[in-house]
Amino acid sequence: MNNLRRGLVPLALAVAITCALGACKKDAATDAAGPAAGQVAPAPTPESVVSASVSAMAPDQLRSEASKAYGENRLYAPAGNNAMEYYLALRDKAPADAGASSALTDLLPMTVIATEQGIAREDFGEAKRLAALIEKADAQHPALARLKSAITTSETAFAARAENQKLTADEEAKRQEELAKKREEDQRKQQELQRQQAAAAAAAPTPPAQTTAALANAAAEAERQREAEAERQRAAAAAAEQQRQAAAAAQPAAQPSRPAASSELRAIAQPGPRYPQAAQRAGATGSVQVEFTVSGDGSVGNVRVVGSDAPRLYQREFEREATAAVKRWRFQPVAEATTTRRTISFQQ
Repeated sequence: MNNLRRGLVPLALAVAITCALGACKKDAATDAAGPAAGQVAPAPTPESVVSASVSAMAPDQLRSEASKAYGENRLYAPAGNNAMEYYLALRDKAPADAGASSALTDLLPMTVIATEQGIAREDFGEAKRLAALIEKADAQHPALARLKSAITTSETAFAARAENQKLTADEEAKRQEELAKKREEDQRKQQELQRQQAAAAAAAPTPPAQTTAALANAAAEAERQREAEAERQRAAAAAAEQQRQAAAAAQPAAQPSRPAASSELRAIAQPGPRYPQAAQRAGATGSVQVEFTVSGDGSVGNVRVVGSDAPRLYQREFEREATAAVKRWRFQPVAEATTTRRTISFQQ
């Protein structure tokens, strides 16, 4: 019996130690998981989206860092070191700084696209940060409500899907790692696109205003070429029409009589303008006032822009499409040439 007791005591002691170690590991794992589960970063707001370190900089330092970030294509990322935050902080400290306001206007469309990309890859934290940047830059931006609604809807759907899938901690960590890689890749591609559009200014760093002009000019060059081709086609069509009218004048009896001319402008055809794709994607709206002359035969000529209410980044595209549309208008014949004005609206 004594031998049996001596054999059981070490065994019981080993079992007790094993259980104690298992309990300690479980408690340690619980303690480690507890803070991680409770640490939920607050959603960025227009008041908090600019980092404290950026807000603490002096205006001259903000201008320097903003110009550097713009030149290096850190337009809206990474957080705490991008042109959007520097310009927003500069605008807070120097509201009359026209350069900051102009740069923010030009950066907004790119930030809108980046927000849409964040929603598409289910990177809701980044999408909320970018939306907060947009709201701080322009609380009335036409795309802001749409972006916020898309974030809420997509995040709710993702939460429901995640609840069903019940990802483990390792799987969630892997998903977050893949998400970060995808975010960096999307941002790299978009910034590379901006570099290609700014090829004319890529030889040397330029101030933000000059870079902005290069971007706008590069983006509009293809549109100008297409418009020039369309203008050549219209000129050829007009020449053919003149030849037809000359032939009609030589044989008046073979042609139907023209409607009686009047002094009132009555439209026969008024095709609408084409909405520039970049402006439509960014949610930009505006209007253009155009002056033109209606000739006796009802054709339109001498088309020119007399006023424009549109974002500066897309003003040229809006004006070009408005004038192109008016040139295609036709009216009933009038007693004498008449000059008039019309306002062409671009609304989503």
